[in-house]
Amino acid sequence: MLTVLKQIFTWWNHQTFGTRLQIFFSGKLVGEDKNGNKYYESKSGRRWVIYNGEVEASKIPNEWYSWMHYMNNKIENDHNLKKYDWQKEHLSNQTGSENSYHPKKYNNVVKKKYKSWKS
Repeated sequence: MLTVLKQIFTWWNHQTFGTRLQIFFSGKLVGEDKNGNKYYESKSGRRWVIYNGEVEASKIPNEWYSWMHYMNNKIENDHNLKKYDWQKEHLSNQTGSENSYHPKKYNNVVKKKYKSWKS
């Protein structure tokens, strides 16, 4: 019962009831990525994704990014491109976590181009 209420009233918990109806009436499943995200397209050409798990835009891998944004390139026609061994796996947004990027400091000291006032 709680799951049904979440789908009706909240958009951040997977798909809403309205999205489910849209998929039923006009959505066509185009494909699914290795993370379990499902990609749909309507008869009018509108495209959307149903995320597997947490709704986070950075969870869309490179193979599907161009398709979602209507960019024409070879990835759009072949979603199962060969990955090279030097290519890294997709990593979600790390902002605010311990894995976020921090630039290296020169000898752990930031050199300023100005002198601050001393009181």
